[in-house]
Amino acid sequence: MPKSKKTTKSPFDPAHMTPEEHLKFEIAEELGLADRVLKDGWKCLTSKESGRIGGMMTKRKRQMRDQALESPTCQKG
Repeated sequence: MPKSKKTTKSPFDPAHMTPEEHLKFEIAEELGLADRVLKDGWKCLTSKESGRIGGMMTKRKRQMRDQALESPTCQKG
């Protein structure tokens, strides 16, 4: 008897996002993909669209890291 896979589609919940998920969704909005993500979830995106989002996330994280390193968090006085 073959085992059946239970595939449950977990809905995208914009109200409970981690900071990384928020960044991901923000980039999807910029690319005009937010409506599809809200309707069908992240799995509806093509690999090209997902790769574009991932590349932009990496670039933005790098920029945020570099900005944090440039600005001193506390000054000695």
